[in-house]
Amino acid sequence: MPDIAKQAVTSLRGVGPRMAEKLAEAGIERVEDLLFHLPLRYQDRTRITPLGAVQPGADVVVEGEIRVADIAFGRRRSLLCRIQDNTGTLSLRFFHFSAAQKNNLQPGRRLRCFGEVRRGASGLEMYHPEYRLVDDSQPTPVEESLTPIYPSSSGLSQTSWRKLCAQAVALLAQAAPRDLLPGAQGYGLSLVDALTYLHAPPPDAPQELMREGRHPAQLRLALEELVAHNLSLEKLRRQQQARGAPVLAQGQAALDEFISTLPFTLTSAQQRVVVEILEDLGKSVPMLRLVQGDVGSGKTVVAACAARRAMACGFQVAIMAPTEILAEQHRASFASWFEAAGITPCLLTGRIKGKARRSTLEAIASGEAQLVIGTHALFQDDVAFSRLGLVVVDEQHRFGVHQRLRLTEKGQQPHQLVMTATPIPRTLSMVAYADLDCSVIDELPPGRQPVQTVLIGDSRRDQVIDRVRAACEGGRQAYWVCTLIEESDALEAQAAEATCQDLEARLPELRVGLVHGRLKPSDKEAIMQAFKAGDIDLLVATTVIEVGVDVANASLMIIENPERLGLAQLHQLRGRVGRGRDASHCVLLFKAPLSHQGQARLTSLRESNDGFYIAERDLELRGPGEVLGTRQTGLMDFRVADIQVHGDLLDRVRELAREIADQRPAQVEPLIRRWLGNAERFASV
Repeated sequence: MPDIAKQAVTSLRGVGPRMAEKLAEAGIERVEDLLFHLPLRYQDRTRITPLGAVQPGADVVVEGEIRVADIAFGRRRSLLCRIQDNTGTLSLRFFHFSAAQKNNLQPGRRLRCFGEVRRGASGLEMYHPEYRLVDDSQPTPVEESLTPIYPSSSGLSQTSWRKLCAQAVALLAQAAPRDLLPGAQGYGLSLVDALTYLHAPPPDAPQELMREGRHPAQLRLALEELVAHNLSLEKLRRQQQARGAPVLAQGQAALDEFISTLPFTLTSAQQRVVVEILEDLGKSVPMLRLVQGDVGSGKTVVAACAARRAMACGFQVAIMAPTEILAEQHRASFASWFEAAGITPCLLTGRIKGKARRSTLEAIASGEAQLVIGTHALFQDDVAFSRLGLVVVDEQHRFGVHQRLRLTEKGQQPHQLVMTATPIPRTLSMVAYADLDCSVIDELPPGRQPVQTVLIGDSRRDQVIDRVRAACEGGRQAYWVCTLIEESDALEAQAAEATCQDLEARLPELRVGLVHGRLKPSDKEAIMQAFKAGDIDLLVATTVIEVGVDVANASLMIIENPERLGLAQLHQLRGRVGRGRDASHCVLLFKAPLSHQGQARLTSLRESNDGFYIAERDLELRGPGEVLGTRQTGLMDFRVADIQVHGDLLDRVRELAREIADQRPAQVEPLIRRWLGNAERFASV
């Protein structure tokens, strides 16, 4: 983009301090920002419709002579103005008007109006149309292009947006910036052509195609933006790999011995992914690998294999989990698996204080602690590793990219293994994780049975409680999950406590436990261990049990108000059952009536146990920001591109980005700056 587009918006006519402040609220600070502030839709003001031809519901330009203008009294006082041409008449109604306005609308004068035609008390009417007086002796031309309607959340009028964007487009045309895409890749349009067209389309522009985001001008801009985004992530990857990493090629005997002591056999998919990880660890550049696997596919033991290789080579391993319950679960699993090797994992979370924390920090700093498992507390400033060689981040979608990479700064340049049990649609993976290699564990361990899911309205709550009683009296265990719209630990805890009291009263023969985010870690751990040991029949919980809880005898889960959660989170919760050999069920106890989208989402969950299918449906129904999680939404903050609309461009995007990086390296930085600005999204991480 030429320097002229980098100018502050205050360089434009009509932009004073107050206007600049309003524009800044909308994220508009430079002329360039206006160019990419594209219209939401368009109005056709390029032709005048005869009054006799107007139809209800249509937005039209009309012109006629004022025949009557008077105040009408009814439920609301209004100014009613009737205009006429040689084909018919139309009423204009103003509920808010001034005396000057009334005096201006005198019979005999000619008006040109734009607005929506509706059926009203006097026949066809326009409410509060835009209008101006016209003079027959001096014909007023109609608009030459479609009129843009811009996104506006800062109190600016559409007239202001149009004037400002028109100035920006005029400056762009004068500057004639060079195109940064290879010649044949721009849908036959230059950058100037595409932006000019979208800010002022011709009268015959295909509006339906433009509403779908599939006009060549939109595709041209989306393609370039996605290429710039891809290049920025590849640049991040190169920066990470340029620093070098420890070569972890030794210790195969220790790894083989570890695998032989496991109480189960690795699936072929797990073995394949372990081989891919070991190949990465044996290189002098840092591994940057994402491991995807559905609920229960066995990602944790794959991470344990990577950890064993790193420790056998004399390096420390850090494993970061999003919740204390999951961190504690990992600590228990790893302690069991590594007991034969004499390795005891240490735990570091935000709630470990005082002497215990100081002791743990000393063990980490000295290297005595080979395997450190914790929450986000791991990347706090006072945590120093002696020889960190591998970082494992579990449930990556619960952390931001910045958090993941901050942890890697604790070592010289450790290898990174990122895991998620929330399968990521291919399109999102290509955009959000383009800096990572990807492995997929696409096989469940033998004996896992698909969970049967049913939808039941809350009016049948008594029947659901009877079902819980029958399951527990039959020797099995159950979860009852409480959800709240508000993301508040305190409110969630209150809801769970109230539900627990109700269920205890109605199921006095069962042993009922309660776990939520407000409990002390030791109390949560004790309750989870009691449930795992079979000392609790029914566990009432918040979504804190979404990940990491593994109780084979639990075969029934009730999720209250599932319409409040995303599909991926519901799938995660459902994955807490079906871990044994008994047939398992998940009851979605919804609050009627369900919205159309809510019905579609929950039906998807009932129809499939395939996490990848569910992830695609979640993307389709909720959008990328929700699917990736709030900490990742900045990744989807595109100016033009929309992953749901333009996902089919991504294979081409990857090829183009590679071609530009290899054959036109001088264009990489200008492309990134054009679309991501000087403060690159990931430059500081």
